[in-house]
Amino acid sequence: EWRDTQTLPGIILLKMMLRSPSTLRSSMRLVNASCRVARHGQVGVRTSMKRTSATLTPPPPSASSLAPPPPPPSYSYLHWNTLDNPYATTGKWILSVGGLVVGMIHVGGLTRLTQSGLSMTTWSLTGSLPPLTKSAWEAEFERYKTFPEWQQRQNMTLSDFQFIYAWEYGHRMLGRVVGVAFAAPWLYLTLRRKIPPGLQPRMWGLLAMGGTQGLVGWWMVKSGLGDDRRDDSNQIRVKPYRLATHLGMAMATYGALLWTGLDILSWPTTNKNCSNTGKITSLPQTMNLAQVLQSVRRLKWASASVAGLTFVTVLSGALVAGQDAGLAYNTWPRMEVGGVAHWIPPSSVLWELSPWQRNLYETTATVQFNHRTLGAATAVSALGVAGIGLLSSLAPWPTAVMGGFYALGTAAAAQFALGVTTLLNYVPISLAAAHQLGSVVVFTSGVYLTHALRTHGAQLARRGAARAAASSSSTAAAAAGTVAGTTKMAATRSISTAAQTLQRLPVSAKLP
Repeated sequence: EWRDTQTLPGIILLKMMLRSPSTLRSSMRLVNASCRVARHGQVGVRTSMKRTSATLTPPPPSASSLAPPPPPPSYSYLHWNTLDNPYATTGKWILSVGGLVVGMIHVGGLTRLTQSGLSMTTWSLTGSLPPLTKSAWEAEFERYKTFPEWQQRQNMTLSDFQFIYAWEYGHRMLGRVVGVAFAAPWLYLTLRRKIPPGLQPRMWGLLAMGGTQGLVGWWMVKSGLGDDRRDDSNQIRVKPYRLATHLGMAMATYGALLWTGLDILSWPTTNKNCSNTGKITSLPQTMNLAQVLQSVRRLKWASASVAGLTFVTVLSGALVAGQDAGLAYNTWPRMEVGGVAHWIPPSSVLWELSPWQRNLYETTATVQFNHRTLGAATAVSALGVAGIGLLSSLAPWPTAVMGGFYALGTAAAAQFALGVTTLLNYVPISLAAAHQLGSVVVFTSGVYLTHALRTHGAQLARRGAARAAASSSSTAAAAAGTVAGTTKMAATRSISTAAQTLQRLPVSAKLP
């Protein structure tokens, strides 16, 4: 069209526009518009701009481009990621070993409740086959009769001895099964490079904890094989603090296995080098991320405190079992001493031994009162954390966190009710075993909730970092767009001025 105008200023204007390669395309459109101004006035500008915009209109989107984006990967209720996690098999194996440890704790509790723990009077690292013939059983029974526990169970028959021997033998062999179930797959997965980077030291620590547990078990049993271990009722028992140490080591090993398994199954989040944050809902832009992270951190430490308090309560329960303290003071909520109900028993009953620390694990009233108090504190704190979390302004939480809150509150309430029922019924074996298993459930819920909140906090922090980076990019793009818009407006004004100048030129100014 500039040729049609046959005006020299049009040629000059075109050459000026072509000096800037970056604005070549927009310059050509503006030159066309200015030439139309010179020939047809402002109407030509509007017509040309409409035709130009129509020419630049993108084609209609295809059906494939209109399709919604694929949904993000779905994650299970326990926030485990097995879709893009190369270590998912390792995490499942770790949790399976943790399940075996729970089974071992349960069998150990039944071994204690059936008074079978002192039936095996020898110990070896690899173990041995049980007696297989009648003569072998009789020889093992005669060896048992040489230890003090026989003196209080002289009416025991060979079949009775075989019953208690089976419980203790099964408990010991299950411990060895747990060791093999951990060590053999660990070696295989290490050779296949399926252990997440940086977790090998933790694996060595888990192996050491399991090996130490066997030694602690024999250390506990040995304390009941001597004639000096008789209580005030002339009963042979293992030392209660050694029993508590044995159970505490088992619970600590289980907690470490559980935490490690959860870490591995949520690996894209726990991996510091991974930026996958697609598993959480985007926060509203008006929400203060720093305050949210602080609230999540507080709830995380609160749930960790509940798990720790549960662990201490389990230890006090072991002291109760070691003293058979559940067979005394079978009233609730107050303890009846000398026919009088007390919220807190008299100090003469609580602190009757000297030095005073012996009362913490050898005085029946003190041991039971401590367990009552710790159990009530655990239930109240667990229900408080669950209630605060569910009623928090941060709700609704991700499904993993919500499940943790519900599990902790429900398990703590059920465990408290089960403990009171066990006490009022004079500790039957079935209720006592269920009560011990319930403590593991409460501990599991606390550890799981703590891990879920930790994972959620890490995801929020990374989402906040991604949002900050996106905000910075948007600011930079807006600044660049502002500069580009200013440049275009200046160019448009220059073209308009040139067009007005061309309109005032005489028509006789022709090109040669």
